[in-house]
Amino acid sequence: MPNIGPMIAASAKLGLGYAERLLKDIPAEKYARFAEVQGTVIESNHPAFIYGHLSLYAARVIDELGGDASAYNPSAEYEKLFSKDAVCVDDPDNSIYPSMDEVNTHLFTNYRAAVAALEQAEDEVFEQQNPNEAMREKFATIGAMHAFYVGGHFMMHMGQMSAWRRMAGFGPA
Repeated sequence: MPNIGPMIAASAKLGLGYAERLLKDIPAEKYARFAEVQGTVIESNHPAFIYGHLSLYAARVIDELGGDASAYNPSAEYEKLFSKDAVCVDDPDNSIYPSMDEVNTHLFTNYRAAVAALEQAEDEVFEQQNPNEAMREKFATIGAMHAFYVGGHFMMHMGQMSAWRRMAGFGPA
């Protein structure tokens, strides 16, 4: 019975629950908007960018654990809009980013599949060398890399979401 994957998956499940709570009361028309405080626009990642960006990583987790990630691979559009090199922009007429429902579906569907892959993977997989050469110095193994992707990386962006909620006047979730 695997031990490592369920430990990593526990963090991912916590993050997903928080991501769901942080969406409370957010209307679709505000989803891809920068927050505005007393007439000043705050250029900080908005929900569409945060959730879209995070949706990209689940396929990597599934693939590197030996699963079939084809159903979860991001489209070229998602890669362009949400990659680590993309810049979040304000979208007042909802013409740049996919809809709130679409982005959220991608995030939650993809991450639930990643959680299942984590829970089912044998411990030996997590001990293998990280195939991501650019990140290997920081995260030497697949286990270390994916613990970061579904733990620290995910929750760092949930911190952005929590701050955006407050700046946009929605308060804590």
